[in-house]
Amino acid sequence: MKGSPLAAVTGGTGFLGRHVLAALAREGWRLRVLVRRDAQRPDGIAAPDIVRGDLTDADALHRLVQGAQAVVHLAGLTKARRRSEFLAVNRDGSARLAAAVVAAAPGARCILVSSLAAREPRLSAYAESKQAGEAAAIAALEDRVPWVVLRPSVIYGPGDREGIALCRLATARIVPVPRPPEPRITFVHAADVAAAIATLCHSGPAGARFEVTDGQHAGYEWQEVLRLIGEYLQHQPRFLPVPDIALLAAGAVADAWAVLSGNASLFGRGKAREVLHRDWSSAAQRQLPSLVWTPRVTLRSGLRETVAWWATLGLPEGAHA
Repeated sequence: MKGSPLAAVTGGTGFLGRHVLAALAREGWRLRVLVRRDAQRPDGIAAPDIVRGDLTDADALHRLVQGAQAVVHLAGLTKARRRSEFLAVNRDGSARLAAAVVAAAPGARCILVSSLAAREPRLSAYAESKQAGEAAAIAALEDRVPWVVLRPSVIYGPGDREGIALCRLATARIVPVPRPPEPRITFVHAADVAAAIATLCHSGPAGARFEVTDGQHAGYEWQEVLRLIGEYLQHQPRFLPVPDIALLAAGAVADAWAVLSGNASLFGRGKAREVLHRDWSSAAQRQLPSLVWTPRVTLRSGLRETVAWWATLGLPEGAHA
């Protein structure tokens, strides 16, 4: 593949990262991947060049991006015990990477993968840190390097270990859900996000933020999603509407336990506020232009595939994929 364009990727060993590396390899890119010193080399990908380090290591970031024609930034914290931990990685790490791109790869296209949560930074420390990371990176790249920010909605698909919690919820004897009006949440399959990223590494708009969802931009109600998962697990969920304060209280308990145990949890008061936010829909004008990218995977087909993968990990007792 000598002579092929080089893509430098952070977060390539994660759930979405593996889909992105596969998509880029199919498109003929040479791959250089930032890998933490204690992490395993990514398998199943065409022998990527490995740079050991993390987002705190300016020298490693410089070596990662040097000579790259595209830089894809996926790495970030999704769970932490404190706001400062989120900001140190999602904001400061993004700024550090952007500075490295300006210095060592000014001709590269830079794709910054954020989160739809960044649209509502007051909901959680995670959402705040993702918006701050966008702003910090753009401040460094603006007028120097072509950049684009992608804000995916809830990403799912094979390889999503965190998502098996939805199986446990859908197969519980009683499933708590928010009282009406029920929140609407958007989803997107990891393969679709990876395809969008691979396309933007070659060409497309720059200097703008775009939201990334599946074809149903209006989103789904939680009961709708859980019923669909239950259908694939041969289980009919029984829903119990609960007041918002109950979910917020559960989040506060999870936060307290994270501090006491020293183990960060994905669910906490901030994540509860995100779940309870009533409108995660995405207007068509916020999406990538259809001539650049369109989603291909429907929620029904994508969840069927994902539930089958979850089954390989062991489903909750009584569930059958």
